[in-house]
Amino acid sequence: MVDVNALRDWRFSVDRQGIAWAVFDREGESQNSLGRRALEELGAIVERVEQGARDKSIRGLVFISGKEKGFIVGADVREFEQLKSEREVADSVTLVNAYLDRIERMPVPVVCAIHGFCLGGGLELALACHWRIATRDEGTRVGFPEVRLGIFPGFNGTARSIRQAGALAAMPMMLAGSMIRATAARGMGLIDELVPSRAKLAWAARAAVERKRKSKPTAFWKDLVRQWPARGLFANKLRTETAKKAREEHYPAPFRLIDLFETHAANLDGMKLAETRAFAPLMVSETSRNLRRVFKLMEMLKAQAPKDLPFKPLRVHVIGAGVMGADIAGWCVASGMEVSLQDLNAEQIAKGIAAQKKLFARKFKTKPLRDAALARLIADQAGANIHRADVVIEAIVERLEVKQSLFKSLEGKLKPGAVMATNTSSIMIEDIAEPLADPGRLVGIHFFNPVAQMPLVEVIRGAGSREEEVQKACTFVTAIDKFPLIVKSSPGFVVNRVLGPYMLAALQRVERGESKEKIDEAARTFGMPMGPVELADTVGLDVCASVANVLKIAPPGGSKLDQMVAAGKLGKKSGEGFYTWKDGKPQKAKPETPWDKAELERLGRELVDPLIRECERVRDERIVGSADLVDAGVIFGTGFAPFRGGPLHFLANERRQLESNPNVEVLRRPAAE
Repeated sequence: MVDVNALRDWRFSVDRQGIAWAVFDREGESQNSLGRRALEELGAIVERVEQGARDKSIRGLVFISGKEKGFIVGADVREFEQLKSEREVADSVTLVNAYLDRIERMPVPVVCAIHGFCLGGGLELALACHWRIATRDEGTRVGFPEVRLGIFPGFNGTARSIRQAGALAAMPMMLAGSMIRATAARGMGLIDELVPSRAKLAWAARAAVERKRKSKPTAFWKDLVRQWPARGLFANKLRTETAKKAREEHYPAPFRLIDLFETHAANLDGMKLAETRAFAPLMVSETSRNLRRVFKLMEMLKAQAPKDLPFKPLRVHVIGAGVMGADIAGWCVASGMEVSLQDLNAEQIAKGIAAQKKLFARKFKTKPLRDAALARLIADQAGANIHRADVVIEAIVERLEVKQSLFKSLEGKLKPGAVMATNTSSIMIEDIAEPLADPGRLVGIHFFNPVAQMPLVEVIRGAGSREEEVQKACTFVTAIDKFPLIVKSSPGFVVNRVLGPYMLAALQRVERGESKEKIDEAARTFGMPMGPVELADTVGLDVCASVANVLKIAPPGGSKLDQMVAAGKLGKKSGEGFYTWKDGKPQKAKPETPWDKAELERLGRELVDPLIRECERVRDERIVGSADLVDAGVIFGTGFAPFRGGPLHFLANERRQLESNPNVEVLRRPAAE
């Protein structure tokens, strides 16, 4: 057993009042996660406290974080790959669950003091404690994000969360993988006590030990849904709602969680044992491996921003109050920044600001916070705030000479060190920068529509852009909680470049008479969030035509796409494109007979082939730094089926399967290759 006096990831001490303090401060890490060593040391702490409880030298135990901004972000995803078989997973999980059971049975009070993120395994540890205290801080969040990794809580968090919060609250939280505020968690019963700040946590924890506080399970009458037949009805409702968001064949974890609940929730002790049996096969599945890869790709994107750069963007100036510019401004405000919004038209500025009220209503739960956000969004028709801004972003019409003229007039107005950026989606950065006295200062910061929903932002490095400016742009992107992808200036950059051939090939199929509804359903069968025809309508057919011209992939002599644009049929924004749109939704005709699933799978693979081929070219031309970054950009910029791990990763797996067994059934590439 590990010596508690020689711990590396924890600090253990017993104070004069006999209260044991287990301070989690993982060695060499900026945040706490439950890796193998940390869990072994947890076991040593449990044994030491049990011994102290027996000999009366310890009167209570407090778990608290030594990190300034977080409790525990969950299990260490990096170590998941060490578990190769279901048996290894089950053995590992069983050992941890034994520690948590011993904590729960501890004869002295056990208190968990939470500040910052308390997620996954961290919340499961907290739920095994007798009393849970959290700060009211906006950054304190609890939740089970495991479904995003293709699994569900495996340290008996399923049973314990249902015990404390009731199934009606706990099951939707686990199925959504959502992170909730401490105040909401207190209302649910996951948290027992709130304190105003981190400074008050230790005092409150000490008081809880002294008073021998112990949380009570949710009231029986609140959780009658665990009894039959209500349990079956609730499970069916959960399946229906989950199926609207994810397909079982693509994302099995939430459906297995519902099965676990339906079969075992009447007996929570039995549910704990069944949880491990259901968890192990998910952990070693291809879906979970690929979703864990997506998590690593997300971390790779975040790492594109330097951690030690002395650049702290607080004020942003956006030029262009159209939909994109106004939404960029609104998102920056929602991220805590002060933003001035400029446009030639005062009415357009007012319209753009008004449009952000929906975002602020979602982001901020109280009127004072919403009012404060609106106060940070400043109408600035004359550009009076340019000289104060840390970041200036242009989001005007896509015309080279107009952008050149604007930046030439801006160059002398920016304060030293401010980022000068264009949101262009198609024009080369070096072309825009050509007339500038210091062209190396200009970079691209390319957002995607809708800004609030799309996590990726392309940071475009022009041929002459200085590295320091690129790094500052990445810092800004991470400061507004987006993922930066550094991209070499080239036609279409990455996302538009790979989407262009994908959408255009699908539209050409429609032009040849194929069913647009079948095409879209085939793409969704492959795993895309929406089909290419619906996507083209959503993006705007005028934008699609422009991208096709920039990439030089438009068919000669015109096409149906060009005819529709000329007729003003631009898709969703005009109410009619390839589909007719009503209340923001495309009106799709249902097939007379259901489409064959195998045929949809084959067609879906054919549809994504132009995208995958273009990804190979992007990789080979080194438009981004690596093949992994190509995958990251396409997943987070287009929604490419996350459970497949990225287009290039999917292709490599497909080729390996064919090489190892030419007769295996895979989504084969079209014969044209």
